[in-house]
Amino acid sequence: MNDKIISSRRYWAVIAAVVVGVAVLVFYRPQVKHYMSDQGVVWTTDYHVTYEASHNMSDSIQRVFDLIDNSASVFNPRSLVSRINQNKTDRLDSCLMRMYRTALAVNEATGGAYDPTVMPLVNAWGFGYKKGQLPDKKMIDSLLHIVGIGKTRIEAGRLVKSDPRIQFDFSSIAKGLACDEVGRALERGGAASYMVEIGGEIACKGHNAKGEKWHVSIDMPIEDNARVEHQPALVIALDGGGVATSGNYRKYKEVAGKKVSHIVNPITGYSSESDLLSVTIVAPDCMTADAWATACMVMGTARTRQLMEGNRHLGVMTISADAQGNYVVWSNKRFASLVTSQQ
Repeated sequence: MNDKIISSRRYWAVIAAVVVGVAVLVFYRPQVKHYMSDQGVVWTTDYHVTYEASHNMSDSIQRVFDLIDNSASVFNPRSLVSRINQNKTDRLDSCLMRMYRTALAVNEATGGAYDPTVMPLVNAWGFGYKKGQLPDKKMIDSLLHIVGIGKTRIEAGRLVKSDPRIQFDFSSIAKGLACDEVGRALERGGAASYMVEIGGEIACKGHNAKGEKWHVSIDMPIEDNARVEHQPALVIALDGGGVATSGNYRKYKEVAGKKVSHIVNPITGYSSESDLLSVTIVAPDCMTADAWATACMVMGTARTRQLMEGNRHLGVMTISADAQGNYVVWSNKRFASLVTSQQ
């Protein structure tokens, strides 16, 4: 009798194990990851996102874009930065706090060459949310009195301005932050490898579908204000970090036969007349790369080389032109170590 009971118990134990096994196979199938892509237009520029995941995360990507737009877009009258510029609030959210701190650090490291309080000057030169006649010297001198991040500070999460007319323009850093934030959103969704590109700014991690580092092509500065023309200068390989390129060969306008750049020098108040055609920065994150790329365009070739030649944390490549119009390419050791091919 006992033997029959034991056999019966073993029988039902086997049946239970089989049922559990089948349930595991049916309901707990391992999620297979594969590479997906998402692309479109945001802030009047193209974006492309490639990531390895088990499910589509387009909604997460769009939520990041909405977050950055509602926080940092000066072209959105209801954004937080617009309300700060209008003195309707002094509270900063996490996005503006991060941009402010990064901007302050780069401002101090470059002697003021990068400064997000250039909004009044950007508007005056016709590249902001207000359009008007180009400024004369008197107007520029007047606006310079309300330019300078050093005239502001953060106290208990609040922005304190020494003059209520001070306004912020984080456009030169917001795309970089957006790239970083999309990357973080993808990681939270389970993606260990991704490349996020918004208008040429890039954040990446891991490897591509071939199992290799991500390959990033750096363009030659082909001057064309009507369309974006890609002619590769070289290719770098990355498994993490951010890349940003800034230049005066796009986003400019002609005034009385003279090219007016969208990059405004916060020290002089004038549209930048840098001898650099373009500068590319590789940094631990895209927001930092974005800020430094703009700063280098303002500083010019000599100052950029002096400041960046021995920098082990930032890679930099500059492209300028000699007297005969030939391209002159320079990079520091950190950047050169990332180059895989040259055109």
